[in-house]
Amino acid sequence: MTRKKVKLAYITNDSARKATFKKRKKGMMKKVNELSTLCGIDACAIIYSPYDVQPEVWPSPLGVQRVLSQFKKMPEMEQSKKMVNQESFLRQRIAKASEQLKKQRKENREKEMTQVMFQCLTGKGMHNLTIMDLNDLGWIIDQHLKETDKRIESLTKGTQSQAISSSSTVAPSPPDEMLGAASHLERQPFDVNMDTMQRQQPWYMDLVNPQEHMGFGGDEIILPFVDNNHNGFWSNGFFP
Repeated sequence: MTRKKVKLAYITNDSARKATFKKRKKGMMKKVNELSTLCGIDACAIIYSPYDVQPEVWPSPLGVQRVLSQFKKMPEMEQSKKMVNQESFLRQRIAKASEQLKKQRKENREKEMTQVMFQCLTGKGMHNLTIMDLNDLGWIIDQHLKETDKRIESLTKGTQSQAISSSSTVAPSPPDEMLGAASHLERQPFDVNMDTMQRQQPWYMDLVNPQEHMGFGGDEIILPFVDNNHNGFWSNGFFP
């Protein structure tokens, strides 16, 4: 069962205040003992109360005097560096609570203006707004626009980096030796075919280019045509 949070306020009831004092004093002495034993430090406690004539000390009067003498040997700045009394402690608590309240008010105002912004998108929420409300609303809109621009920029950079990484993973080109061998293999059949085609020109190409097979020596013209008896169409090789 969890302990209920105690309200830090002066207890007006005398009997309740006395019972609380005895309980808290015993607990504080126990904590000082644990702190000294577990952490290996010098500590002491002096408690004055209206219920006892002599103050209660821990661990002993001699132990208290030893710790106090060590404390007085320290420089004054070191002595008062973290020293607090009841008034300064309460001031620190008040300042801390005021800062938390200011932060909470700012968060509530941002949530309120964000709700108004979304209501404006639906055509509502523009009524009864003061100048301060409009200024806060404009600030909220600017913040959302900046966050949207940052998100778009990050997504664009991510897409570009993925495209660059994918383009860098293309298969490597084959070595130059393989390319040279492949080009030689591709050229060789072509050269052979060209030579074969030049050697096996059909007979009708002679008609197209008769100058290559005709001799123009005087008036005599030699024609390649022969009959079945291997005789020329013109026995003397002259035109009729």
